[in-house]
Amino acid sequence: MRAPDLLEEQAGSAAGTTGMRAAPGRRRAAVPKHRWAVAALLVSTTGFWLIGLSRNGWANAFYSAAAQAGTQNWKAFLFGSSDAGNSITVDKPPAALWPMEISARIFGVNTWSLQVPQVLLGTASVALLYAIVGKRFGPGAGLLAGSALALTPVATLMFRYNNPDALLVFLMIAAVWALLRAVEDGRTRWIALCGALVGLGFLAKQLQVMLVVPALGATYLACGPRPLLVRLGQSLVGAVSALVAGGWWVLLVELTPARDRPYVGGSTNNSFLDLTFGYNGLERLRGGEGGGPPAPWGGSTGLTRMFSDVAGSQISWLLPAALVFLAAGLVLCRGAGRTDPARAFYLAWGGWLITTAGVFSFMTGLFHDYYTVALSPAVAALVGAGAAQLWRLRRTRGAALVLAATTAATAAWSWVLLGRSPEFLPPLRWAVLAFGAGAAVLIATAASAARWRSTVTLVSAALAVFAGPLAYCVQTLGTTHTGGIVTAGPEIPDAKTPFPQSASPGTTGGNSVGPALPGPANVTAGMVALLSKDAGGYRWAAAAQGSNEAAEYQLATGLPVMPLGGFIGGDPAPTLAEFQRYVAECEIHYYIAPGERGPRPPAGFDAPQEADMAQEAEEPSEADKIAAWVSRNYRAEVVDGVTVYDLTAAPTSGR
Repeated sequence: MRAPDLLEEQAGSAAGTTGMRAAPGRRRAAVPKHRWAVAALLVSTTGFWLIGLSRNGWANAFYSAAAQAGTQNWKAFLFGSSDAGNSITVDKPPAALWPMEISARIFGVNTWSLQVPQVLLGTASVALLYAIVGKRFGPGAGLLAGSALALTPVATLMFRYNNPDALLVFLMIAAVWALLRAVEDGRTRWIALCGALVGLGFLAKQLQVMLVVPALGATYLACGPRPLLVRLGQSLVGAVSALVAGGWWVLLVELTPARDRPYVGGSTNNSFLDLTFGYNGLERLRGGEGGGPPAPWGGSTGLTRMFSDVAGSQISWLLPAALVFLAAGLVLCRGAGRTDPARAFYLAWGGWLITTAGVFSFMTGLFHDYYTVALSPAVAALVGAGAAQLWRLRRTRGAALVLAATTAATAAWSWVLLGRSPEFLPPLRWAVLAFGAGAAVLIATAASAARWRSTVTLVSAALAVFAGPLAYCVQTLGTTHTGGIVTAGPEIPDAKTPFPQSASPGTTGGNSVGPALPGPANVTAGMVALLSKDAGGYRWAAAAQGSNEAAEYQLATGLPVMPLGGFIGGDPAPTLAEFQRYVAECEIHYYIAPGERGPRPPAGFDAPQEADMAQEAEEPSEADKIAAWVSRNYRAEVVDGVTVYDLTAAPTSGR
């Protein structure tokens, strides 16, 4: 089946029915050809995202070390501990760690076992998006939507990276799927499932999942088939379902005595609620205490943030088209009944897009450009549905002009985005512009129904729309990405970031901010041998300042390493008194002094107490107090350039 035929095919065939039944005694009808196209899309997407996967090493070692800990200790698995000794958790709930930990328990802890689950979540997201769009607008629309998601640069980055975003995005897509099923038949079970998926999304990345909730609720209240009071009651069921699905773990943490669980990383008082509504809540929206200055990356706040230098290269390739198709789709739904499935579709995805983009655009707290992966399903869904609808109506003057103008504008915007990296494939931006102009002319003058003309038009439009983001995706596959702040695509010379950009091996790549934090490759054989000696007799082989440096040694040795102060050493865990008790009870073997191999992350880098650096200087953190105490009371030795203290040796002075 050719591309024009797929786009012409109506929604009823997306499920795979041909409208023909085999006569008794005859062979069953052949598998619909669009199913082969779907299989090809999913296989090619998976293979594409697996290319060079090992290049990223441990990727975000912060989460890789936590996943390793979860393979060694079930309490670490349950609570999301950074180390198997259960001193402190990561600064997120543990759900995104669980697929990695299950995979690593089966296949061992390695790059592939930790990253492949993200790829599979990405493939599942593409498949689910195809199902949602294809059911309502035909297989061609579903294939277009799935392709748009697969070829979004930030999706290519994050669906092969071990941050929590892959699981979050999949669960949000699944929540929309359940919601639209509820709109179709009004059954409460779909609303309950939708709520449960939102709750699980909370356990992946906390309040970010709430960005889709307004669209979900408004869509069902506006388009659900049941009476209004019933719809309100069903919405309450969905809320309760979300509370149960996400709240059980919160309740577990809050009710477990602090001595029996790890400290909640990122919190100021060992409370997950403090983490949720503080550091991972209001501080993300408005900065630290008193608002604080905006983070030194992520572009300026305002309507144009999603189109800015770096964020624009991640997500905005099809964003203008998605907005046009959203408006066009709603216009095409005018006059339809209140429960019209197409209207519900546009309200759900449009609400997702506008709410999420609005929050990202105006939040003055911590914003990283890779967060925009949360927009990619909505953009892809609207592009797939809108383009397919207008294509079928292209012989009407209005639809042809809108589709032609959108194609030309998308090509022009790709030309702008490609121009921000002038040394990256210079001819490509002009080729995109030429194909866009040609496709626009062919669409606007679509008087002929000849198949060859339709094929030429679609090929030209596809090259105009997808060549730019595809090139960025390919560049992303060939670049090493490590650490906590990563971006897709080539370097943008004029991007406003607080550190020099680099795409060389061993760094964060693309437009990522600053050099990579230390990684396990930096740990010498001498240090591995030292930490491994008699390690079985200790709860922690060593303690190091901050989760990133601790992760470096933990991944290199496979042994628990206590991250003093959590992510960057600012959490009050453990306190000096607690650390002294651990030392007295011989639970920690070595203390590794802070090194100079990696920069201390600047203010704004995922730290809950970064708002006032002057105050930090006046009031040393618990990790700083521990460092001072160790240096006063124990003898230092240098191993391969690293300063180490044996905490089981006799103190050099009174404690």
